[in-house]
Amino acid sequence: MTDIQASTLTLNGVEYVRKDSISKHSAPIGDLRIIVADRGWIFVGRCVTNPDGTVTITDAKNLRKWGTSKGLGELVNGPLRGTVADAYGTVRCTPIAEIGVINGW
Repeated sequence: MTDIQASTLTLNGVEYVRKDSISKHSAPIGDLRIIVADRGWIFVGRCVTNPDGTVTITDAKNLRKWGTSKGLGELVNGPLRGTVADAYGTVRCTPIAEIGVINGW
């Protein structure tokens, strides 16, 4: 048997990648996040993930109106002109989705 040391293989114009060459973990999400919670609640703030899977959000703001045309991802650099965010204090919830924020909040 021949041992071939390659990380990719092209067969009929399709490139295949070795399974063990793909990282199983994405980059860690920072502490500033947009959190999608149950029943349509959307929060942004400094987050700590708790052992039970919940998230504690400090200095939380409830995003009442996003002000976006293409979804929540447009808010990773801060609020847009049509965004309405109400101060909420500290919130603990189970996230449905988490979006890492770059800056601006």
